[in-house]
Amino acid sequence: MAGCGDRGRSAPSARPPKGPRSAMLAPARIGAALLAAGLLTGLATGPALADSGAPSAPASATAPSSPPAPAAVPSALYGKSDPTYDGVYRQSLALLALKATGQTPPTAAVDWLKGQQCTDGGWPSFRADTGTACAAATEDSNATALAMQALVALGGHQDAVDKGTGWLKANQNADGSWSYNPGNAGDANSTGLAVSALHAAGVDPKTVAKQGKSGVQALTALQLDCKAAADQRGALAYQAAAPGAAPAANALATAQAELALADGSLPVTAGSAQPGAPKPLDCSGAVAPAEGSAAYLVGTLGANGQHLMLAMPGAAPTPDFAATSWAVLSLAKAGYGAQAGPAVDWLSANAAGWLHNKSGTDAAATATLILTTKAAGRDPHSFAGADLVSSLAAAGPAAPSTAPSTPPPSTAAARAASTRSGSRAAAC
Repeated sequence: MAGCGDRGRSAPSARPPKGPRSAMLAPARIGAALLAAGLLTGLATGPALADSGAPSAPASATAPSSPPAPAAVPSALYGKSDPTYDGVYRQSLALLALKATGQTPPTAAVDWLKGQQCTDGGWPSFRADTGTACAAATEDSNATALAMQALVALGGHQDAVDKGTGWLKANQNADGSWSYNPGNAGDANSTGLAVSALHAAGVDPKTVAKQGKSGVQALTALQLDCKAAADQRGALAYQAAAPGAAPAANALATAQAELALADGSLPVTAGSAQPGAPKPLDCSGAVAPAEGSAAYLVGTLGANGQHLMLAMPGAAPTPDFAATSWAVLSLAKAGYGAQAGPAVDWLSANAAGWLHNKSGTDAAATATLILTTKAAGRDPHSFAGADLVSSLAAAGPAAPSTAPSTPPPSTAAARAASTRSGSRAAAC
């Protein structure tokens, strides 16, 4: 959420933040939250623009004088905001959410997602012209991972899923991690999403490795251990710390990585309830990485009033609805749904404003919250003051009607006869 993949750099405005508020990044496009992580750690490298075909921006990149013009919104896409940076990501979330609630997404919406796939198996953030070949440097591991999970959930798209798996294998870094765009340093969010996609595709992530290192090993290498402050242990850093620097805990990175460490993928089915609260990571090695990160999430949620926070340089920390939702998803999968319950209550009471942007329904935020409510055993038709399922469906292409526009002759004749009989009875 990629999870979401804008990387911090010396020119952070090279990719504009997205979302309904200037004080926070895109609510459910996890790549945007990665920008926050990168800016806070000062370690992230910048991805290429989704449609520019340019290589990843180096740390010395200069911000463009003006942002690119918004892309036209395809009719088959969920949400009406500019899809340049999150088209594939939000479409995947929408399809996952609709499928999880028993809906059959319109064929046009599924075809649009499949049509975005590049010939090498990856997906870009968005491409307006699918007749033009993808630029490899702009393919998006977060979009690829979400698209794979959506197509697995929908069923019947194994070829596209297999190609996506091949792309992930081909673009894994030497340390086992994945980056947002190929060729950059890996990060916990992108790696967590990729590992979850492999889980969904039926591939054991531990068997997908470069130089003997898997994505799971890359995640655990980013986990803060017993050398960290007690309330930070078990958290994941966004990226590895610079030499001599201490790693910094990142809430969103932990929330997305925890789903992967718990062997989960979207849509989340709650795991077997654990007998108690998760144990914090200690120095004995007795606590598994997934339990340690779950303990960090539970502790941090409780310390912040049952939500996670987003801190941007120069701005006061604000509630992070996306990270809180991902924390609930991950804790539910890990078997700590009871401990996540208060965070679900907080989302229900406070997330209404997150579900809209200046273009209307925020499809990514709404889909994320649907997935969260389903994992938590709540009703997405009545949550945060809204019918989330109806709102999401209305934000996308209309499903083709299967009902005839006029009754068949036999039905029409029967109705006419009934009406005449009723009129005679009334006259009597």
